[in-house]
Amino acid sequence: MNLKKSLVGMAMLLSVTLLAACGNSNSTTNSSSSNKTATSSKGGNYQVTGQSNSDQYAGVIKNGKYLTSKARGITSNQNSNLMNLKSFETGLQDISKKQFSTEKYVFQEGQYLSSSTVQNWIDRKSKSNPDGLNPESNGSTDPEKRNPMYLQSLEEQDYVQKSGSKLKIGGVTIGLAMNSVDYYRKTTYGAQYQTDISDATLEKEGKAMAKEVLTRLRKKPALKNVPIVIAIYKQASNDSLIGGKFVTYAINTGNSLGKWRAMDIQNVVFPLKTGESAPNDNDADAFSNFKTEVESFFPNLSGVTAQAQYKNGSLQGMNVSITTQFYSETEISSFTQFLADQAQKYLPSGVKIDITVSSTTDGVQSFLSRSSTAKKFSTHVFGSY
Repeated sequence: MNLKKSLVGMAMLLSVTLLAACGNSNSTTNSSSSNKTATSSKGGNYQVTGQSNSDQYAGVIKNGKYLTSKARGITSNQNSNLMNLKSFETGLQDISKKQFSTEKYVFQEGQYLSSSTVQNWIDRKSKSNPDGLNPESNGSTDPEKRNPMYLQSLEEQDYVQKSGSKLKIGGVTIGLAMNSVDYYRKTTYGAQYQTDISDATLEKEGKAMAKEVLTRLRKKPALKNVPIVIAIYKQASNDSLIGGKFVTYAINTGNSLGKWRAMDIQNVVFPLKTGESAPNDNDADAFSNFKTEVESFFPNLSGVTAQAQYKNGSLQGMNVSITTQFYSETEISSFTQFLADQAQKYLPSGVKIDITVSSTTDGVQSFLSRSSTAKKFSTHVFGSY
């Protein structure tokens, strides 16, 4: 039973992170299972993990344990959209690859910003917290008049290089997760209100914060001369079926901000609602045909939906969710094989696609996946053992 739960958890994590990771879909396998021992520039033994493929970073292990971030999980308030959290972290790493090659750099969780530092930065500026990046409260609780919380969270990712038997910092990437909607309460445990934030305001505030963040980081001796990438992420609202997206980033090699580079990313939910459109109508038609075939196989399906991400108008990946109402393992097994055939027949080729089959009462029942280079889907049906 524990094995089943572990496998279910793995499948759900893969499903949630697809949209953020689909930019890696063109990678080729180059597995390396060996760990390489090194020391940091300050001394101490570290290990560098192998790479599952050439498009992924090796990681850092310290004293036999994964080196976690010093400011892991710090946010200005609780965000109920899990897709935001996952796509923010993984998408930030995709941006890092534009500056820090996976062949030359090793990924290390943020070590230069402590949890207290990050907490102060994402809080409001005040007499007791002069380091706050969010604006001071003006005392108003009116959605149109109050000063909203623009910055939801801040993520640091470090990229180190091997220098002989040592690891030294080679660069840092900072992600600023900006609210498109700021949720708040006028009284503790009271009704929830919201302030909508326009794209123009979100980007303006994000760039102003990026300038201040860069200045603060350059004051740290270890980060005085290394490249620092800062990216601005637009969070989706809490009730959105999709996660947010990165809108722009800058590579900074000096004390002033570099040129901002816009990102054309669009997240889409299939089937489309009336009046909505996708960058490619063929993809919408392909999913519609797939959905029709799937729903004709079993009459007791609760829903067939998909989340897709486009970059510069090109489909990067698709995450399909199918909710069932049946429980027979033989039915699930047959249904999964049917899905593999229909997905290969109807869904777009050349992109990563994950399909998760879940019961309304019993969690994940089966999982299908196909890489961008594969022709057929791999499948797994979760048994009762």
